[in-house]
Amino acid sequence: MLTVVPRFRSLLLLFLLATGAVLTGAPPASAHAALTGSVPERGSVVDTAPEQVSITFSEKVALADNSLRVLDPKGERVDTGPTSEQGEAGYSVALKPELPDGTFTVTYQVVSADSHPVSGAFTFSVGAPSETTVSVQDQDSGGAVGALYDLGRYVSYAGFVLVVGGAAFVLVCWPRGAGVRAVQRVVVSGWLALTAATLSLLLIRGPYTGSGKLADIFDLGLLGGVLQTRTGAALISRLLLLAAAALFIAVLFGAYARAVAERDASGTEPSGSDPELSKPGTGAVATEGADPGVSQRDLAFGLRVGGFVVAAGIAATWALSEHASTGIQTGLAMPLDVVHLLTVATWIGGLTTLLIALYRAPSLETAAVERFSRIAFGCVVVLAVTGLYQSWRQVGSWSGLTGTDYGRLLMTKIALIAVVIGIAWFSRRWVARLTQRPTDLSTDLSTDLSTDLSTDPPADPGAGQDGSRTPDGRGSGTRAGSTADGTGSTDGTDSPDGTDSAVGSAPEPDTARAAQLARQRTAVATARVKRTRDADPLRSGLRRSVFAEVAVAVVLLGVTTLLTATEPARTQESAERAARTAGAPAGPLSVRLPFDTGGQDGKGVATVDLEPGRTGNNALHLYVERPNGSGFDVPEVQVAFTLKSKDIGPLPVTPDRVATAHWTAAGVQLPMAGDWEIAVTVRTSDIDQVTVKKTTRIG
Repeated sequence: MLTVVPRFRSLLLLFLLATGAVLTGAPPASAHAALTGSVPERGSVVDTAPEQVSITFSEKVALADNSLRVLDPKGERVDTGPTSEQGEAGYSVALKPELPDGTFTVTYQVVSADSHPVSGAFTFSVGAPSETTVSVQDQDSGGAVGALYDLGRYVSYAGFVLVVGGAAFVLVCWPRGAGVRAVQRVVVSGWLALTAATLSLLLIRGPYTGSGKLADIFDLGLLGGVLQTRTGAALISRLLLLAAAALFIAVLFGAYARAVAERDASGTEPSGSDPELSKPGTGAVATEGADPGVSQRDLAFGLRVGGFVVAAGIAATWALSEHASTGIQTGLAMPLDVVHLLTVATWIGGLTTLLIALYRAPSLETAAVERFSRIAFGCVVVLAVTGLYQSWRQVGSWSGLTGTDYGRLLMTKIALIAVVIGIAWFSRRWVARLTQRPTDLSTDLSTDLSTDLSTDPPADPGAGQDGSRTPDGRGSGTRAGSTADGTGSTDGTDSPDGTDSAVGSAPEPDTARAAQLARQRTAVATARVKRTRDADPLRSGLRRSVFAEVAVAVVLLGVTTLLTATEPARTQESAERAARTAGAPAGPLSVRLPFDTGGQDGKGVATVDLEPGRTGNNALHLYVERPNGSGFDVPEVQVAFTLKSKDIGPLPVTPDRVATAHWTAAGVQLPMAGDWEIAVTVRTSDIDQVTVKKTTRIG
């Protein structure tokens, strides 16, 4: 049988490995709002300088100062005034008048409606493209700040699970657990972790959505800006609710634990509950005339109601600032998200508390385990219903389930849940075998330990009837009311002349040795109970299965944390469709490419027309003209299409000559939307040839 310490070290190691795999092995967190359009368009060349630059996102975003900037080829800002809203998810900024020709860079850094930072850049040109000195730094949620923020999110979820699940296990399944030190540590550790993580997230939030620098964590200006956002308000609300949770924990492990002990000491055990070990010395005598059972039940009812309100409030701080607060059906999604979080905490947190109790508690009644088994089954049912709705809402299609990061992570989460449920089936079998056993082991162990502790210590051969010793180690043999010679003395001492003395005192007992003997008896009895408990095959089997459930649940919690930082599949596909619609031309595509082969009569213009100019099957028409507009009958032309962002191409096309200066090709397949590079190779003589290129968006 493995000892307790190695088991907990293994669980801690698994926790750290899962956290590291989630935070370092996963891709950076994706933004949950996407740029779907801009005026001027990305990569376009306009004849005259625009008066403003407008951008459109897939959902409404939050902007701060300098969220939208426009830089000229030298890197100087040319935007003026604040950013203004245009429509539901459009934003614009005015530009300086009389801008020079060249390539301009537009940078944006905003926060999506579900609290994730969104940043990026694109270029457009006035007159003709030019070189630019602008170097846009990637200010996404990666790096050290992003890793710390993701770690804080993981710890906050884990703390919430422990504090809610542990308290629920005590109040609903095992009231005597309120007096068990190991269970108290679970709940208090969860509260401390959640509080520390919330404070950390509040400090890191500014750099996470802004500069991305660790040095700005303690910037009060950034902190003030965070407090004015919805996420900042949610974090502050969580801290206030955690203060109320601290009072709840104090009452749970203080007044409630004493009330349970008084109830047990008075013998007012509610019907239907099994007896269980109560540590000697922790029970208090019930107040005369009061019913400890009634007092305990009233206090338990108040704690359950108050604890549910506080736990639901803390869960709502996530629902109001995460995925549930954006997208479709938010009025239904946010309450169901609260239910989902509470159910997860009750299940996984209760499992963790049960595991600790099985290893560290002196005993655990079978009724408590059976009660939690029924509650866990109900939690799985609720999670199946709420999880199915959330999956439909966030994914929306089979292609989103298999073709996006969110969908693949969701399938991983479902697989892990299936594994936990499979292990739970074995746990329920162990619980059923425990309940069928005629004698409750915890009752036997409790009785044995209580008997050991109440047994008188063995007699000391060197002590008399009063336990005192003579200087030579022999017992004094005297007792109160008699002298050594048998004559009586009122205080048990003799006068020098053999007569009774009226004044004196009895020898004081050795209290230090008595306390030492009591501690030794307690240690021996506890060790014997532990050996007997660990030797029980049913209890050992249950501990192994619960340990496996908790181990998988740790990894499951990490995947859930990663899901909250990944762009939902429905949002990603919607943004891609909107980008294709916004960036694609309204009709057939026409591209003009001037060329000069360098030879005599080598200048001209090649015009490429694509119909309909979208992804899929297209018809290509190529016209070659001289500078004066007349047809240029060149001996050979070739066309190639390349999508560099996806490493597609070049896709060669060899058109057929159908008339003077006119070539065509049917069935030109462009597999996906994007910024395609069109390369036209023109040969004007046997030795004069040139290839000209131009990039245009085809959607």
